Parts: sequence; C-alpha cells; structure tokens
Amino acid sequence: MTTTFRGVIPPVVTPLTADRELDRASLARSVDRMINAGVDGLFFLGSSGEVVFSTDERRRQIVSAGVEAVAGRVPVLVGCIDTETNRVIEHAKEARALGADAIVATAPFYALGGIAEIERHFRLIHEAVDLPLFAYDIPVCVHVKLPGDLLVRLGKDGVLTGVKDSSNDDVSFRFLVDDNNRAGHPLTLLTGQEVVVDGAYMAGADGSVPGLGNVEPSGYVRMWKAYESGDWETVRKEQDALSALMRIVTAASGVSGFGAGVGAFKTALALLGVFDTNQMPDPVLPLGRDNIAAVVAVLRENGLEPVKTADEVASSAR
Repeated sequence: MTTTFRGVIPPVVTPLTADRELDRASLARSVDRMINAGVDGLFFLGSSGEVVFSTDERRRQIVSAGVEAVAGRVPVLVGCIDTETNRVIEHAKEARALGADAIVATAPFYALGGIAEIERHFRLIHEAVDLPLFAYDIPVCVHVKLPGDLLVRLGKDGVLTGVKDSSNDDVSFRFLVDDNNRAGHPLTLLTGQEVVVDGAYMAGADGSVPGLGNVEPSGYVRMWKAYESGDWETVRKEQDALSALMRIVTAASGVSGFGAGVGAFKTALALLGVFDTNQMPDPVLPLGRDNIAAVVAVLRENGLEPVKTADEVASSAR
C-alpha cells in the first residue's frame, strides 16, 4: 500500500458553474489534463477541492464525478474532513462506496481534544473503513500540529499509510522523514507545498501534493522524475520556475486566504480554457477584473499564454 501513492498527486480544484453548481465538464477536462501530463494520483476534496465548503451531497457529486473522470488511470484519494470521528467515518464509507483508493483525514477540530483523542480518532477511522488512511497535517485549519512520534507510531501499527504534510514547518517535516526512516519507512510522506518541494525531496519525501499542479502539472512531473533520477540541477530549475508561477496567489489585491489562493488557481484555469468560470463557493467571491488582469500578467511572465481575456473570465461568474 505504501508504494502505491508516490509521486505527484495534485489536490484537485473543484470547478463551479456561474450558479455555483459542480461543473462536471470542466472537472473532466482538468482531470484529463493532469493525467495526460503524467501525475501519479489525484486528491479530491482537499482544501483546494472545497471540502469544507461542500454539503454532503456536493461531496458525493465531486467524488462520483472525479472517480468517473479518472476511470482507473491513477489512484484516487478522497478527503474525509470533518469536526469529529463519526462524521469522518460516514464520509469515508461513502468515499469507499464511490470508488476511492485511499482516504485522507485531519485531526478532529472545533471541540478540540488532546493527543490521546487524536490518536483514538485515527484508530477508529482505520477500524471502521478498510482503505489506506493518510493523516492530513494542516494546523492552520485544525489548530493542532500532529506530532511526529504519533504519526510514526500509527504507521508502525498499520493505522496510517501516510501523511500529507501541509504544516509549512520544514524542520518538523525533516524530523518526520528521519524518524520514519529509522522506523523502517512505515509511512508514505507527501509534502503539500508548492514552492519548497525541492527541499522536501532532498529530505526524502515520497511525493508532493501541490495545488499549483492543477495549473502547471508538467513542471511538477518533470521535477519528480528528475528527483528519482538524481538530477538535482533539473529539480532546482523546475522548482525555480514553479515558484515564480506561484506568484499568482499573491498577485491579487484586497483579497486574502482561500479567495486569493484557490481563487487565483481557478482564475488561471479559466484563463487557460480549462475551467468555464472562476466562480467560488459562498461566501467567497471570485477574483474581479483587475485581479484577473494581475493573474494574466504572472501567467505571461512565466510562459503560459491565456486563451481567454480578463473581461471574458470576469463576466463568466456572477
């Protein structure tokens, strides 16, 4: 199981219609584009995939459409993220029924528990659902950092298959890689970064889960292949180019957080003709005309020529 989920596994951005319904046609185009670029898996219902903005029915729609679009070509990971254990298990059982190959869960949140409760949370999910389970370490959203010793212990016990690390803590990640190796590598370790993937690979990561991979999957695939072959000059070259492109998330003014980050990804995908709109889930608004133009500038600076104008994208969402 731990060797199945390696390489580049982008967290799929969820396209919406102007009326904020799931845009299945755009999703299929995006999935095909990433698979054709050579990605090694796809992660639906991550943070970029609007998991916390989606009702249970919308989650089912996204997973069903995603599994259909993938059609068995790469492994499918599904985020089962919720406030407490039983709700996560419900999502996980639904994901399994819809064809997921693995599930991804954070620590419980809102009514925060201690480390003992977090450990029990993952053990109960594992007992209830017979699928590989990845722990999603994202303290900015769940307000707790998953301790490395806990993760390795759960890996050795067969509870966790791996970790998707979005902690933005490079030191902690390096320690986790070292501890995992000393324990016999029970965990597949994936970095959720976009701009320091080269550093994670140098530490010994088993792959990456970059949101920017929706916009430019080929660069991440080339970087992974270079890493596997020991071509560190190419790893650095590809990371430099991708880091420059990642500036799309800081191009907008007057917008922050999810609206700036995923909003920029959606806007870039709309400009490139992959998505029909750059619509966002309520209560988030899509980037407007001036901010779309700022994303256009970054795309062009990095060799990606839009096929739609800023005005066309601005008028696509209402």
